[in-house]
Amino acid sequence: MITSKQRSYLRTFGNKLQPLFQLGKAGIEQNFLKQIEEALESREIIKIKVLNNSGITAREASDIICESIGAEAVQSIGSKCVLYKRSIKKPIIELP
Repeated sequence: MITSKQRSYLRTFGNKLQPLFQLGKAGIEQNFLKQIEEALESREIIKIKVLNNSGITAREASDIICESIGAEAVQSIGSKCVLYKRSIKKPIIELP
C-alpha cells in the first residue's frame, strides 16, 4: 500500500507517459494480465487506455488489474489509468 504522498510523487511520472496498452472489447484476459505484469517488472509504472467498447470504466479496469497482479493504482482519469508495481529484480523509482 502506498501513501498519498507517494501516490502524488508517482503521478508526476504518470503524466509524462504515453499509454502502453489498450483495453478493448476482449476485456481483461489472463494473457493481457501477464503482459501488464511483465511491463511493470521492467518499467515499474505504466499507463493503460480503456476503449469505449470495453464495457468497463478505467477505474473498474485498474481495480481488477491491481487486485489480480498485486499492483497499485496511481491515477484514473477519463479513459486512462496509471499503475505502479515495484520491480523485484531492479527497482528504478525511489519512493519518498
